[in-house]
Amino acid sequence: MKPALDINTLNQLFFDARSYNGWQGDTIAKETLEMLWNLTRMGPTSANSSPMRLTFVITPEAKEKLKPCLIDSNVEKAMTAPAIAIIAYDVAFIDKLPQLFPHADARSWFEGNDVLITETAFRNGTLQGAYLMLAARALGLDCGPMSGFDNASVDTAFFAGTSIKSNFLCCLGLGDRASIFRRSPRLNFDEACQIA
Repeated sequence: MKPALDINTLNQLFFDARSYNGWQGDTIAKETLEMLWNLTRMGPTSANSSPMRLTFVITPEAKEKLKPCLIDSNVEKAMTAPAIAIIAYDVAFIDKLPQLFPHADARSWFEGNDVLITETAFRNGTLQGAYLMLAARALGLDCGPMSGFDNASVDTAFFAGTSIKSNFLCCLGLGDRASIFRRSPRLNFDEACQIA
């Protein structure tokens, strides 16, 4: 086995990491968002399909476009965040497969099978969204993932006329520790796992 990460790193990624509802500071540099993408894109996906598409909502105009799509309890959390990532997936991801999986005709595995395309895009896009949160934490950012919004409204506001569909949102920035709740319980190994 490779050496395990040190406890400080594990704390930053998992044990001390929380879902934030409030924020300090007001900007995230473009260079940081680019590094976030460069880390996120390295995680594995089926046939390297990489169907996640990101929109970083940072401008006041874009936030105003997002605001009516949110449930009331998520408005302040999102509007005060330095950035809100719209984690979406592209059902036309197969068009990129000749570039992303050049050693086989992976596009032919999906052509004509809309159910498989949608399942693959959603599953792998969600997986990439999880990579994004771990990458953000690795870069010293805090996360506030949320699903309290109207997907159809977000798709109309940000992705009209495209093959991109929203999945979930994740606020990014320096979290305000006063905004977090007491950590909820987690299932222990015997409750959730089995060895077959």
